[in-house]
Amino acid sequence: MSINAIYKGPGDLPAVIAVFPLPGALLLPRGQMPLNIFEPRYLAMIDDAMRSGNRVIGMIQPDPVHPGSDPNKPNLFQVGCVGRITQLAESGNGRYLIQLTGISRYRVEQELAIGTPYRQCRVTYVPFIDDFTARKGEDEVDRKTLLRTLAEFLKVNNLKADWDGIENAPNEALVNALAMMSPYGTAEKQALLEAPDLKSRAEILVAATEIELAKGQSGETPLQ
Repeated sequence: MSINAIYKGPGDLPAVIAVFPLPGALLLPRGQMPLNIFEPRYLAMIDDAMRSGNRVIGMIQPDPVHPGSDPNKPNLFQVGCVGRITQLAESGNGRYLIQLTGISRYRVEQELAIGTPYRQCRVTYVPFIDDFTARKGEDEVDRKTLLRTLAEFLKVNNLKADWDGIENAPNEALVNALAMMSPYGTAEKQALLEAPDLKSRAEILVAATEIELAKGQSGETPLQ
């Protein structure tokens, strides 16, 4: 999806961003994530993002292995992905229905002690400079293996997919969309996010899927 703003590098994004901790949520560059916003603190976050003009917020997962002592403010993983609000609708019952389009991953440098009801962090995008180049490294993806594994997963779980859309999708869009929609847990989602390149992300996705297929064959309950 094309967006109106142009982000050529880290300097085009704010160094301090609002962050939205959400377990199991994976946003990747140029991927689209729909969100239903209803908590007052996150409604305020969206209002402030729109008011600021930059329209960006950072998705990030809480770290379940090291949750910290405050259940209302769990520790976060150090890597997330910033996205631009590209669609916003009011539901009529106090909610926002938004769509985020991913721009770049970021690494948290410092969480700020500030008065907003939502959390804010100082971040750097420099470790993920390649995220600003669309479709970078997609020729290295083993598309055949990825599609074969996906087909087997769908078959085993009696699921259907738009194969015309899948077969026509560029590798970057295919890998990132499948990763974002995958039914895996927090650790797997974080591994997909932190993959150094598109080829590695595809390989992690295939490996995670093969593990689930093997569980099904051994009689273990597969992911739903």
